[in-house]
Amino acid sequence: MALHGFLILAAALAADTSGPAGAVELVSAAGEGAGAAPRGESLAPETARIVGGIIEYTRWPAPGTPLTLCVAGNAAQAGRLDAIRLADGRAVQRRQVAPLPLAIVGCQVLYIGTVDPATTRQLVGAVRGKGVLTIAEADPACRSQAMFCMNYEPRAVSFRMNIDAIARSGLRVDPRVLRLAEGGF
Repeated sequence: MALHGFLILAAALAADTSGPAGAVELVSAAGEGAGAAPRGESLAPETARIVGGIIEYTRWPAPGTPLTLCVAGNAAQAGRLDAIRLADGRAVQRRQVAPLPLAIVGCQVLYIGTVDPATTRQLVGAVRGKGVLTIAEADPACRSQAMFCMNYEPRAVSFRMNIDAIARSGLRVDPRVLRLAEGGF
């Protein structure tokens, strides 16, 4: 699906059959191609902007300070995630963890880098319904059932939002998160 620069939810839901039901692709900037994270950190600043925005629009049942953002696996675009600052003053503390369910205890946000699909699904399953925001860097089709799945193009970053996973998460994600696709907050 190639929707560049436009937020068209109805068309995305009707036209995209490559991802699971409930997954909607949102494009942040124009670009060509599609896929998993490119090598290097060329899109790390845009990734941090989007991840920070997703966190801003998420409400936890029991907000913690600082908010713990765990990065599991080799995440090519996670280099700037430690620079996220939230508007309400909450601190975001980045923690690198092994891609194992036991290692992600205490995480409020789980950013999953490049790991095999079975491990990604296992990590997402381990936190389902436990109030953990899940973001997959290397699952552009959102088959892992993560709440948000990043999609990297040569000059742009977009994401898919898995509405079903969000509904089962125990978190409240404000619909204004859709503004991130237009480059704003």
